[in-house]
Amino acid sequence: MKQIKKLLVANRGEIACRVFRTAEEMGLETSAVYTEDDDGMPHMRRREAKLLSNYLAMDEVIDAAKAFKSDAIHPGYGFLAENPEFARKCAAADVIFIGPSPEAMEAVGDKSKARAQARKLDIPFTEGLGPFTKVADVEKAAAKLGAPLMLKAAAGGGGKGMKKLLTLKGLREQVETSQRETKAAFGDDRLIVERYIYPARHVEVQIFGDGKRAIALGERECSLQRRHQKIIEETPSTAVDDALRERLSDAAVRIAESVGYKNAGTVEFLLGPGGEFYFLEVNARLQVEHPVTEMCTGLDLVRMQIEIAQDGKLMKQEDVRREGHAIEARLNAEDPYNNFLPSAGKVLRAYFPDSVRADSGLGTKVTTQYDSLVAKVIAHGADREAARLRLIEALKAIVLLGFYTNQAFVMEILMSRLFIDGNTHTASIDEMKIGRRPMSESMAAAAALILLGPGRRPEGVWATGPWRLA
Repeated sequence: MKQIKKLLVANRGEIACRVFRTAEEMGLETSAVYTEDDDGMPHMRRREAKLLSNYLAMDEVIDAAKAFKSDAIHPGYGFLAENPEFARKCAAADVIFIGPSPEAMEAVGDKSKARAQARKLDIPFTEGLGPFTKVADVEKAAAKLGAPLMLKAAAGGGGKGMKKLLTLKGLREQVETSQRETKAAFGDDRLIVERYIYPARHVEVQIFGDGKRAIALGERECSLQRRHQKIIEETPSTAVDDALRERLSDAAVRIAESVGYKNAGTVEFLLGPGGEFYFLEVNARLQVEHPVTEMCTGLDLVRMQIEIAQDGKLMKQEDVRREGHAIEARLNAEDPYNNFLPSAGKVLRAYFPDSVRADSGLGTKVTTQYDSLVAKVIAHGADREAARLRLIEALKAIVLLGFYTNQAFVMEILMSRLFIDGNTHTASIDEMKIGRRPMSESMAAAAALILLGPGRRPEGVWATGPWRLA
């Protein structure tokens, strides 16, 4: 295997900046790609950056890698990250794809095939049918299983195209909408139909493999979701004791090893109300929420990905250490107080305190062309309560002006009795009553400065703080 000296990151925003950071710490040269909608984004300001028609344009991405003489491509998450055809094209072009092999992706990245693999290994999974491309076939499968149901993309994750159906009324419209979303996200509109379990918790296990052996780096609790998009993630899960953790980790490792999995992946499970667990799917890529695992293990998962991709040695399971508790909040450009309407605008102010880790790829503006994520804020503490309080204090200090975000809503969740007690499930946020729009002191101070203009300073309590203009 050739050594990686130069890396192209085939993604945008915070994940592109995240990968660049580790690559440069490893002494690697880097190059970027971007689209016309990325004007003002930090990832496109690199010395070597090439314009794409879109992030799903496989040949254009590979042409960029060859033009920049990049040895490898890191796909980030979303877009081409779980596309076996793209991995094969990389191999044909003698470019290392930083991710699992196309064969492993096809075996577990495709939800229907992953379920078949779980069946072979005698790992419990939810009842489901598919994949299907014809709307009529989806309708027949839904009628056979009966409501409540879930529609899911066969080819990718991240909640794209996922629909919860409590009844079969309006099924055709839901199927067509789901297929449009999955086609746009993954270039593949196949759907599976799956039994919906309520109430359930969403718990996932981070795995790494070297093609023969796999290890588990612990679980993440991801139950707090809105429309199947995760908002708050944490590790460890309040619902998982040592015995259950061992069973979940064993199932995840067996699935990975059964297909010769190489590189980073996540095995997702549902925990039922009686403590039973069901295999959901494998995300054959790095997850958005990987920082909470990094904070508790002290490992750099992107570094591990790059090292494994060039046949580096996989650490032993017994060498994995975990300390404390970590919680991540996703800050999205949306308005929770107006039905979560997507938001866009010029970035007038952006400030993150040093007390927490903040992964962001904010540029000069926010658009609605891509995912609404603008930043991830991660707090670590000796225990869950310490991490929770640290995250809340950080969120109070964060300033993001020029567009709406879910910042106050996330704080509301973190301060709720439901979260404090750890009794959350996948429908918790959908069942929450959302109050009126608040404004933090930090936000008010920053807004006051903008109104005053750069030549003046506020007085009194607003005269100090991180929002002061230079």
